[in-house]
Amino acid sequence: MRIFIRKFIIKGVATFLGVGYLPLFPGTFGSLAGLGIYFLIAKNLLVYLLVTVVLSCLGVICASEAEDLFSQKDSRYIVIDEVVGMLVSLLFLPYSLPTLVLGFFLFRLFDTLKPFPVARLQDLPSGWGVLADDLAAGFYTNITLQILVRCASFTIS
Repeated sequence: MRIFIRKFIIKGVATFLGVGYLPLFPGTFGSLAGLGIYFLIAKNLLVYLLVTVVLSCLGVICASEAEDLFSQKDSRYIVIDEVVGMLVSLLFLPYSLPTLVLGFFLFRLFDTLKPFPVARLQDLPSGWGVLADDLAAGFYTNITLQILVRCASFTIS
């Protein structure tokens, strides 16, 4: 019974409550789930940071275990990495619909294209490899949005 519960929790976290089981584009739906979390916590920076760190830690642990349970490295069912990557994408940015929409599309672009050296991060062992590339895509997205919002004449509000 304990093993069943452990597997259930690991799969629940790794698939972000089953979002990863959606048949088409689970990574995109994982990113949308990240936006859902963002809407719930964005107004409180301390909570935002805490949730992002906790989900990152849980993600590394559970993604490692889930790879074994799914018998596949970085299984398509594992979407906790997209959830966390989306949260990193929007960290310290203004709360506005254009910022969220652009952040979502930029994150999906960076996550899909995996610009240098993001693709190499997937080679890290276990859950680190699962999360690291999405965290990096989130950082690339965040940096791009920070430049657009704060330094360029382009205003997102």
